[in-house]
Amino acid sequence: MTRNANRPSVLVAIADSSAIIRSGLAAVLRRLPELGVQPVEIATPESLTHYLQLHEPDVVIANPAFGGRFDPSALKAAHARPSTRYVALLSAVVDPALLRPFDGQFSICDEPEAIGALIARLLHADAPDDEAAGASQDVLSQREKEIVACVVKGMTNKAIADRLFLSIHTIITHRRNIARKLQIHSTAGLTIYAIVNKLVELEDIKLE
Repeated sequence: MTRNANRPSVLVAIADSSAIIRSGLAAVLRRLPELGVQPVEIATPESLTHYLQLHEPDVVIANPAFGGRFDPSALKAAHARPSTRYVALLSAVVDPALLRPFDGQFSICDEPEAIGALIARLLHADAPDDEAAGASQDVLSQREKEIVACVVKGMTNKAIADRLFLSIHTIITHRRNIARKLQIHSTAGLTIYAIVNKLVELEDIKLE
């Protein structure tokens, strides 16, 4: 089906077996007026396949464990629509290999504004997926990457400042810059980013 170029809203399919997560995320997306999101809730892999046969969503947001293991590559091959972006919805730390086929990811702990910024960035991304993923990591300086690694290891601002021989004020400034650059505003989101970009190992992460 050809996409209607005059359609004012952003069509987002939310694929998750949990009705609470689907409905909650749909409610969050509706509160982002700058995007004009029209969310569609999808409960089963079969429903998603059928939906993609009839519609061309701008974004598909799916739990990597949806249907046992959700693989965007298979859907991209079956429904050749290069403009559709696939985003991983993360509620726990997952194997980074499961995230590679996705165009982006966010955590259920992230702020609505960060989720909206991610969707907007994906909708306007012209670079190939691999190039865009590499650019995401290159946005941070080496010092900022070190601070991200320390944060996800559970270190306080004071401990990070002591380790890196910086003032606490400098650490706070760096953390604000990191959040602005990545549009990630939670430790859970930073943890996922750090794992995917190999800034830390799983065994280094402090679990609450």
